[in-house]
Amino acid sequence: MTHAPWLSLIGIGEDGVLTAAARSFLDGAEVVYGGERHFSLVPVEAAKRRTWPSPFSHVFADLNALKGKRVAVLATGDPQWFGIGSSLAKHFDAGDMAVIPALSAFQLAASRLGWAVQETECLSLHGRPVETLRTALYPGARVLALTSDRETPRRVADLLADDGFGSTRMHVLEHIGGPQEAHKSALAEDWNDDVADFHTLALEVALDPGARFRPNTPGLPDDAFHHDGKMTKQEVRAVTLAALAPHPGGVLWDIGAGCGSIGIEWLRASPRGQAIGLEPHDERRAMADLNALTLGVPHFDLRKAPAPDGLDGLPEPDAIFIGGGLSVKGLFKRCLDALKPGGRLVANSITLESESVLLGAWHTHGGDLTRLAIQRAKPVGGMTGWRPLMPVTQWSIVKS
Repeated sequence: MTHAPWLSLIGIGEDGVLTAAARSFLDGAEVVYGGERHFSLVPVEAAKRRTWPSPFSHVFADLNALKGKRVAVLATGDPQWFGIGSSLAKHFDAGDMAVIPALSAFQLAASRLGWAVQETECLSLHGRPVETLRTALYPGARVLALTSDRETPRRVADLLADDGFGSTRMHVLEHIGGPQEAHKSALAEDWNDDVADFHTLALEVALDPGARFRPNTPGLPDDAFHHDGKMTKQEVRAVTLAALAPHPGGVLWDIGAGCGSIGIEWLRASPRGQAIGLEPHDERRAMADLNALTLGVPHFDLRKAPAPDGLDGLPEPDAIFIGGGLSVKGLFKRCLDALKPGGRLVANSITLESESVLLGAWHTHGGDLTRLAIQRAKPVGGMTGWRPLMPVTQWSIVKS
């Protein structure tokens, strides 16, 4: 038997206009949550109003305590698109909620600019580092971004200019959909506008002449990373990521993360993905943190812990990379047991001792054993010759 929803999530625009359904839920609510901006747009009886608690995470317990009452939550635009709706859905059943969205900021901005939403990169920089934008930058990209405040466009303009995208056309659409709507535009390298706190940012991405961009396909140049020399090199990294098979929403355990190159490239190739890196050495973890920020994935979850102890309580992985700790007894079995069916385990070694461990794993568990030998052209006197990198032995297996 279904029951009527007690929690209504009402999206509103800058004009404060509500649909008949939204107005019905709001008028019937005993308690209404929202921010001061929402209450300024939609009149609500003072006795019903509740502003967001601090810290915000307390709101879920507060709402749960109100179960049985009629509760409304006011949100901006479409609350299911980078809004509170996705957070509420983790705490309450869908049958408990009625969601009445308004037009999203993305839809409104696309309509003003004449862009097709399905051909546009939509993301949020609200409460996130602007470096997150880097994974959405490529020549010809159109990007729509939610922002934190009036300072965000300046920080984005600086990032674009520094990364070789200074000729990108930036648009700021202020108070879109309301009486104060305004549109400001300039190239990133020329940006100096003061803008309103409430706005949507749009980018027509252009690569400067002679500049190079970093694609999200695995195999970034080694010099894209801060490292101490002990890292998975570019060609081997590309093969390793191919074996790990990143996919949207995928979860990676990166054991012995080092400077973070595998976990970072996983996240760049895995929209909405997660990567948890175990790295007990402080200096390497600091390099990995810096690399994650520089390469647009500041959400790389780095932990000061070795395997296997650091594996306790981690989310179930779709893939596991073992770049260190191959000699730890029982590690392979622990990792194989943790993998989802169809999940992938990849381990690399460069020493004879660790290679023998992989050989034993191959005999015991099956999978594929591969030896990767890379040579790069380097100057030899006044001529050119091949300089080999240390060969890498790779064991990979897909869990049945």
